[in-house]
Amino acid sequence: MNKNPEKTAEAYARLDELMRIGSVAVQEAIEESRRMGVPNVYEFNGRVYYELPNGELSLEDPYVEPNSSAK
Repeated sequence: MNKNPEKTAEAYARLDELMRIGSVAVQEAIEESRRMGVPNVYEFNGRVYYELPNGELSLEDPYVEPNSSAK
C-alpha cells in the first residue's frame, strides 16, 4: 500500500499536465506542417499512411516519383 497517496496524486497531476502540453505541441506542429506544405506521415498498427494535400490518408507515398526504382 502506498504510504503517501498525496505524492501519487501530485505525480498524476503533473503527468496529466505534461501530456496536455505535449498534445498541444504535436497539434501545432501538424498544423504548421500543413500550412508550409510539408507532408505529415503517420504509422498505425505497423502500416505507414501519408496525408494527402486534401487531408485524406493514403498507403502509397505520393512524394516518390513513379518508376524511380534503382537501375
